[in-house]
Amino acid sequence: MARSILHMITPLKHMSPFDVNMAVDAGFETIATYTGATLPDVTSLVQDSIFSRSPQDGVRTGIFIAGKNAEEALDMVDRAKKALVPPFANHIFADPAGSFTTGAAMVAEVTRALKAKFDTELAGKRIVIFGGAGVVAYVAAVIGALNGAETTIVGHDGEERVSKIAHTMRWRFGVEVGAVDGTTVEARRAAITNADVILSAGPAGVSILTAEDLESAPNLLVASDVNAVPPAGIAGIDVNAIDVPLPVGKGVGIGALAVGNVKYQTQARLFRRMLEAKEPLCLDFRDAYTLAIEVAG
Repeated sequence: MARSILHMITPLKHMSPFDVNMAVDAGFETIATYTGATLPDVTSLVQDSIFSRSPQDGVRTGIFIAGKNAEEALDMVDRAKKALVPPFANHIFADPAGSFTTGAAMVAEVTRALKAKFDTELAGKRIVIFGGAGVVAYVAAVIGALNGAETTIVGHDGEERVSKIAHTMRWRFGVEVGAVDGTTVEARRAAITNADVILSAGPAGVSILTAEDLESAPNLLVASDVNAVPPAGIAGIDVNAIDVPLPVGKGVGIGALAVGNVKYQTQARLFRRMLEAKEPLCLDFRDAYTLAIEVAG
C-alpha cells in the first residue's frame, strides 16, 4: 500500500502546528506544508500531487486547506476541485484556523443541549452570533440557517461589514442570514431581544454580554462561548461549563472546553475518514457538523 501523504496549504506565513499534529496523530505518514500560497497556486499544487501517483493511490493523498478566512478557504477548495482530472483525484479537507470544526462543534453542542434540556430542536430557533466577522461565526451562521434556524450575525464595528458577509453566505449557500450592529450596549441588547440561542465567537478575553445584558433576552435557552481566556465573553459561562444555568432566566451555558472537546474529536475523525475512505472525499464544515452531532451525542 502506498504511503499516506497530506499536502497542507495555507496563505499564511506559517502552517498551524496544531493542524500538523492533528494530521500526524490521525495517521498520515508524510506531511508537506506550503505557506504563503495564493489562489492561483492551488491548481499547480493539486495537479502536481495527483499526477505524481497512480489513480488508485489518490485515496492515500490529501489536500488540507488552512488559513484564517472562510471565503478564501472555500475559494481554495473550489479551485482544488476544479484542478482534479478524473480518474486522478485526492481528498480535500478545509479547516482554516480550525474554525470550520470549531463552528460545527459549537452548533452541535447547542443542538444537543436544546434536546437534552428543553426537548426541542435547532430548526425554527432564533440564533444571534457575536464576533460576526470571524470564521467561527460564519460557519455557525450558515450551519444554523441550513438546518432551519433564523440566524443573525452581529458586527462589533457596525453593520456594513457583517452585511457584506451575510450577502456572500446567500450567494454561496443560498441561505438568508441577518446582520446587525453591535457597537453599543443598547445595540447588543436590541440584537438579543428575541434570541433563543446566543453564540459568542468574539476576540479572546473580551466581555461581550454581561448578566444585565442577558436580561434583555427573556426567551434565551442556550448560550455558548468559545472564548477560553478570562473574562468570559458571556457572563456566567466559564471554560468548563456544560449546560450550567445562566445568571438570569431559564437558559443554560456551554463553555469553550466542551466545544473544544467535540471540535478535537471531529477534526481527528475527519482526518481518519480520509485515510479510511475508498473514494476521494471533499470535506468542509457541513461534513464537520454531521460528524460533530454524532460526537456530541
